[in-house]
Amino acid sequence: MKKNMFSVLALVVLVLLSFGSGILAQSNQVSSLSNLPEAEALIYINPQRILNEALPKVMPEKDLAGMREAFTMMKQQAGVDPAKIDYIVIASRFQRPTADLNVQLGEFMIVAGGDFSAESLIVLGRMASGGKLVDEKYGTKTLSLFTIDEIAKQAQTMPLLKSFTQVGIVALNTNTIAVGSPGYLRAAIDAGEGKGRIAAESLNSLMRDPNVLISIAGSPWGAFAKSFGMLGTEGNAHPARCESKLGDFYAALTMDAVNFKLRGAMNADNPTTAQIMNNLLSGLLKHGMSAIPDKSAQDMLKGLSLMAQGDEVVLQADFPQQMVVDMIRQQMMPKKQDTATPAVKPPVKRPVRRTVRRRG
Repeated sequence: MKKNMFSVLALVVLVLLSFGSGILAQSNQVSSLSNLPEAEALIYINPQRILNEALPKVMPEKDLAGMREAFTMMKQQAGVDPAKIDYIVIASRFQRPTADLNVQLGEFMIVAGGDFSAESLIVLGRMASGGKLVDEKYGTKTLSLFTIDEIAKQAQTMPLLKSFTQVGIVALNTNTIAVGSPGYLRAAIDAGEGKGRIAAESLNSLMRDPNVLISIAGSPWGAFAKSFGMLGTEGNAHPARCESKLGDFYAALTMDAVNFKLRGAMNADNPTTAQIMNNLLSGLLKHGMSAIPDKSAQDMLKGLSLMAQGDEVVLQADFPQQMVVDMIRQQMMPKKQDTATPAVKPPVKRPVRRTVRRRG
């Protein structure tokens, strides 16, 4: 009796410890992401769940073994194990117009954190660039910048491309690295020091379910307002005249034992607008399905459900894992080539023309 009681207690302790460690890991990720700068669009990727839970269900064992072998070689040669990456975030922000009222394209940034040395990765990047990385001191950090010559030439005639002429890389801390537009990386350094950090509302939307495989959140109306001068220009900012959250969206892909689950929502400001947007999006979805020739892709799209709930348009879909596996394997299969020997046409006999000589 005592033995059974101790076994049960031990099991309960193990479950609590594992659950607690999971909560702690999620808490650490949220804490790390709170040091990011402001963003109008965010994509969160959970490599651990994708590598350990999703891929084994959809990839053949042979391909999984090859991937693990490639990871081992990368760890031996570069000292970095991709399987140790805890999170990847892709962020973008839009800029105010310049003083002469020219619209600017947005900036982007990719941030990765995990059990690796950020400085070691930068050393590898410096070696791979062939000495083209130029260091720039900013605050307490060192930015390494790389100029893309082809885009720089095009930017001379197309000013919109100016944001993409340079790409930078920086170690935000010992195990977090960021790659992207230099201006955005400087903002990330400032955010790490407590200036211009991402809004809690944006982060809570992105991380409402920390167990997702992939999630995305954005504010298209906010991006439009900033890009088209509703918030002023770079040199003359002013408060927004419109605080509407219309169009703010969230979507996430997760999984359970049977299905891949897609959930999402878009803010419509009020129930009437939600109904209008639902009708519009539903019509576009039906038109899109009819334009896709792939039968398996059509079957998956048929599982999408759109509905107006309150002041939101809600998206739901459950895709059976076996359906996803079959579709992926079908796409990975080599296309059959027509090996039939083409029929040989008999040569065409042309009449022989004889030249008749006339006698003088």
